[in-house]
Amino acid sequence: MSSSASQQVNPSRRSAMVGAAAAVAALPLATVASDSHAAAGAKVQKHGSTITTRDGVEIYYKDWGPRGGQPVILSHGWPLNADSWESAAFHLANNGFRVITHDRRGHGRSSQPWDGNDMDHYADDLAQLIEALDLHNIILAGFSTGGGEVARYVGRHGTKRIAKLGLISAVPPLMLKTDTNPGGLPMSVFDGIRAASVANRAQLYLDIASGPFYNYNRPGAKPSQGIIDAWYAQGMQAGHKNTYDSIKAFSETDFRDDLKKFDKPTLVIHGEDDQIVPIDAAGKASAAIVKHAKLITYPGAPHGLTDTHKEQFNADFLAFAKS
Repeated sequence: MSSSASQQVNPSRRSAMVGAAAAVAALPLATVASDSHAAAGAKVQKHGSTITTRDGVEIYYKDWGPRGGQPVILSHGWPLNADSWESAAFHLANNGFRVITHDRRGHGRSSQPWDGNDMDHYADDLAQLIEALDLHNIILAGFSTGGGEVARYVGRHGTKRIAKLGLISAVPPLMLKTDTNPGGLPMSVFDGIRAASVANRAQLYLDIASGPFYNYNRPGAKPSQGIIDAWYAQGMQAGHKNTYDSIKAFSETDFRDDLKKFDKPTLVIHGEDDQIVPIDAAGKASAAIVKHAKLITYPGAPHGLTDTHKEQFNADFLAFAKS
C-alpha cells in the first residue's frame, strides 16, 4: 500500500497523544535526518523508548545491555513483537552486547497506521531507528517475517552500518509459489490465513501457537502453556488491519534481489521440521543465494526454535556474534 503524508492513529491512542503533546514539546528531542521515502526535510524524533518516523509512526524499542557493547538488532516475526526475542536478547546482553529489539509498525506497543504495512515501510522504519540511535558495526538478524525486513533493509539501505547478518527461520527468498519459485506455498495457504483472521483472529492465533508454530501438534510433543499464552498475547496486541496486510507482505514479497546484496558474514538457522516456513524453499534457498552464508539446521526443530531450542540457538548465535 502507498504511504500517506499523515498516518492515522486509533482513537484510544489519539486522546493520550493530544494530552501529552504539551509536555512532550517541552522536552528535548533528539532528531536525525533520515533517508526514508517520506517527505524531504522531515526529521526522526526520538523520545524515551520510541521514535517517530518521518511519516508519523511511533516505533517502540528496547535497548538492553552495555551502551559500549557491539549493537545487535533483532527483528521479530508475525504477528509478534520485541518480547518474542527476550531470551536471546537477555543472553546476548549478559555477554556484553548492546541489544535492540523493536515492535514493527502495527505490532506490539508501536502505533497502528492504516497504510504502510509492507516490507518497504518496515525496512525504512528500521533504517530510521538505526539512524536515530546512531548505530554502527551492527549485527542485524531477523526471525521469520523479521528476516524479510532485514533482507529488504539491505536491499534498500545497504550494509555500510552492518557487520554481520542473520536469517532465523526466515521467510526469504519468497514464500509464495510462482512460475520462478515452484518450491513455494500456493496462494490458497495465505488466502486461508486471511480468511481465518477475518473470521476469528483470536482463534487463529491460538491454533497457530498451540500447533504448528512450535510443532506442538507432533506426536510426543509437550506443549508449554506459558509459551502458547505469550504468543497469543503478543499477537492480539497487534493491530487487526496491520497483521492482515502483513500476510501479503511476508508471503508475496520477493527478496531474491535483496539477498544478492548481502556482502557481510551471514548466519542462516532453520529448523528441519519447520511447518510454517519450510526449510527447502526458505533457509536452504537463502543460503544458496547469499555468498559465503553459513547454514545451520536443527533436526526436528519447528519454526519457533528460538524458544523450543533456545539453549542451542543462543549458543550458536553468540558464537557467530563473537566470531
